[in-house]
Amino acid sequence: MQQDLAGRVALVTGAGAGIGRATARQLAARGAIVGVNDLKQELVDDAVAAIEAAGGKAFPVVRNVATREGIAQAVRQAAEHGSRFDILVNNAAWVRYQHVPDIMPETLDRMLDIGFKAVVWGMQAAAEAMDGERGGAIVNVASTAALKSAPGSVVYSGIKAGVLGITRAAAAELGARGIRVNAVCPSAVPTEGTQRNRNAERDARRIASTPMGRLGTVDDVAGAIAFLASDEARFITAQALVVDGGITFTTL
Repeated sequence: MQQDLAGRVALVTGAGAGIGRATARQLAARGAIVGVNDLKQELVDDAVAAIEAAGGKAFPVVRNVATREGIAQAVRQAAEHGSRFDILVNNAAWVRYQHVPDIMPETLDRMLDIGFKAVVWGMQAAAEAMDGERGGAIVNVASTAALKSAPGSVVYSGIKAGVLGITRAAAAELGARGIRVNAVCPSAVPTEGTQRNRNAERDARRIASTPMGRLGTVDDVAGAIAFLASDEARFITAQALVVDGGITFTTL
């Protein structure tokens, strides 16, 4: 793996498992010093140990990024640890699918706090921490649900569509400072968090509808995130990179 991110300091939220953990691993493999964020100490410690065992550099950031102060503290901790701050991946999420009559205030509030507000506060904190000349990269994890929705996903689809909107707006505002802001839109990939919404029949239908003929993996998504965070994407900003094997924009 190329070491094009050598010496850069990154923070990945929700990196204890799933897409976040795979992203932390890939950024570290490319040379970044990665802050692994999650709420559970044991998940963070395990992810950090795995990165270090593979020869990468990582450190734990156990913070609740669902609040403005929590994500600000996480960014400050990463910046202080590495004496600089270069990459933020807003990946943390909490998802519940509910049909319109069943949407509850507590569900809506928690999903907004983690899935939308934390992205806003994260971009705010990252922009403050990033060097004015060196700039940096922010990658927000959205979803193909922002582009093509299904029943039961009103709140989730709305939040992810909002993430695309604030990604573009932040890119317009921060570009003059050399800060690139992009998003990835993965389709459903097997993770610990998505297991409750998956079954063999549903997976088979999805595979049959996907031109690439398989489900995506966390590494497929992490690779796209690592690309957007790297200098290979130095003139790419305000974009939403769809990582879905072609299912969203085709009909088989």
